[in-house]
Amino acid sequence: MKRKVFAVVVILAIGAYLATRHSSRTAELTRSNIGATHSFAPELSLTDLGGQKLELSSHRGKVVLLDFWATWCAPCRTEIPLLVDLQKKYGNQGLQVIGISLDDDPKAVRGFYKQFKMNYPVAIGDANLAERYGGILGLPVNFVIDREGRIHTKHLGEVDISLIEQEINSLF
Repeated sequence: MKRKVFAVVVILAIGAYLATRHSSRTAELTRSNIGATHSFAPELSLTDLGGQKLELSSHRGKVVLLDFWATWCAPCRTEIPLLVDLQKKYGNQGLQVIGISLDDDPKAVRGFYKQFKMNYPVAIGDANLAERYGGILGLPVNFVIDREGRIHTKHLGEVDISLIEQEINSLF
């Protein structure tokens, strides 16, 4: 239990630090954390909150905004309504937002999903998935993925949503 509390405190501290950094600079500096710029995003195969299979590869041909988040993350709570708006605005043009919660409690995630009226698929990830995406040490972490499945940008911490919107539009 003590390790879990310590891990949460460390994650929150890192998240708070990263949230204070300017997001466009963060995107520039972290583009290659997973591999070479424009490397293919690691495949994910999960079950979403509705019991449906969720695979990144099934969204090829769309621009994907992959959001790692948690219910207890303050910047995530601010950002998620903006992601809901992006899905509404650009879904018909080929955007697919996908949420990956790093919570331990599926019940809390389901409640959050309903409360925030999330209009995109959400699944619960784990440490293995987070590691495959370059290690997720703070939240939120967003990946903008192009239509071919390559990572365009990675954003650490709360990001200016207009920057993500510009990136999405550049990929349509």
